[in-house]
Amino acid sequence: MDLSMNLYLPIAGASVNCLAIFGLGGVVGLLSGIFGVGGGFLMTPLLIMLGIPPTVAAASDSNQIVGASTSGTLAHFRQGNVDIKMGLLLLIGGIVGGTLGVQVIALLRKMGNADFLITVTYVLMLGFVGGYMFLESLQAMRKSGQEAAAETEVKESLYAKLIGILPMQMDFARSGIRLSLLMPFVLGILVGVLAAIMGVGGGFIMVPVMVYLLRMPMHVVVGTSLFQILFTCMNVTVMQAAKNHTVDFILALLLLIGSAIGAQIGAKVGKKLGGEHLKILLATLVLVVMVKMLCDLLITPDILLTYAGGH
Repeated sequence: MDLSMNLYLPIAGASVNCLAIFGLGGVVGLLSGIFGVGGGFLMTPLLIMLGIPPTVAAASDSNQIVGASTSGTLAHFRQGNVDIKMGLLLLIGGIVGGTLGVQVIALLRKMGNADFLITVTYVLMLGFVGGYMFLESLQAMRKSGQEAAAETEVKESLYAKLIGILPMQMDFARSGIRLSLLMPFVLGILVGVLAAIMGVGGGFIMVPVMVYLLRMPMHVVVGTSLFQILFTCMNVTVMQAAKNHTVDFILALLLLIGSAIGAQIGAKVGKKLGGEHLKILLATLVLVVMVKMLCDLLITPDILLTYAGGH
């Protein structure tokens, strides 16, 4: 390390500023504590913008998410915002999905398409999730209390009939809901696959899923999401390091220290915000990142030529 705080990362094959990486970790950790997301949806593209190869950025960020989600989970657990039973079911599914996702990445790396897949997957998923959350939250804030309550009651009655048909019903006391244990398990598998392919804890997908499909209260969603993200990303990090050798330990350590500090602060800030405000802020962040990545994909022709093999 020199006086300018630059450090060469051998696995990533790039030189980075230590303070910049530490600061990124702190900002993403802050968002993690507020919204219940691992922060990978934001951190991975930011690392790519700093010159870190996409596959290394995704795998190393999974390591960083372990630190952020550990810190955030502890903070929310003290506030009583973690549904352990729900989190464990999501976790089991997440480990299964993460294992499948790492195999997919290994196959795509052999084919030479891993970096392109990560970028395109980001744009599609961020655009869909961010757009839906933003519009839904705006509509909820514009409607009067009675209109919103009436519409919610209709949706709940139809939805309750659908999920009531499913087998293996279970009560989740902390969340105040009853549903089939198959739902969180299957959703956990989906999140695990995303965690491996996109280097994310899946929180930006899991949070809206838990709110809209599992009908959990927003404050419990945040803590429970971080709980399952923690163990899902532990599994993904170990497998990425062992099978694909794409985890840069020095990069991950710098990110981890910053994010662990930021997550503690974020948990306190999130406690003071309302549910709809949390959702609309998260949706805005998701859309900003999506637009930036889409611009990079469309505007920079040399990257497209590289992906296409130069033809």
